[in-house]
Amino acid sequence: MSLNEQNLEPTYVGVVYPWEADHMGHINIARYAEIFDAANWGFFGRLGLGRPYFESSGFGMAALTQEATYHKELFPGDTVAVYTDLLEVREKTIRYRHSLRLSRDGQLVATCEFIAAHLDRSIRRAIPFPPEILSEMRSRVVAHPE
Repeated sequence: MSLNEQNLEPTYVGVVYPWEADHMGHINIARYAEIFDAANWGFFGRLGLGRPYFESSGFGMAALTQEATYHKELFPGDTVAVYTDLLEVREKTIRYRHSLRLSRDGQLVATCEFIAAHLDRSIRRAIPFPPEILSEMRSRVVAHPE
């Protein structure tokens, strides 16, 4: 667990339900993607990029890259939490990593690193973050993530 994860509330908390299991009895990559997507919105909200911001500005966020690594299977009944580290902030993009962990013991289940762009939805192009949001995000960057 990185230093940032130790000091942050999870960006997602949930449970694995029986109907989410595949024919091998565990969840598959589609469910991991759903969990990471839900964590995106929890994380964006903490950065000031929540629904009120998107509705009032006409701006949004778009994933440019997504790279997942799977460490452990999840089974029905497992409770999980996602912790998110902000790794890099640029004028129009951010790079961050979600760490999906078992709630009971903090064991790492999967990670997913994203690069996402701030965009103007009307022209479908990346645009700079507002200065106040950019400043806040830069203050949250993890200096030396594990």
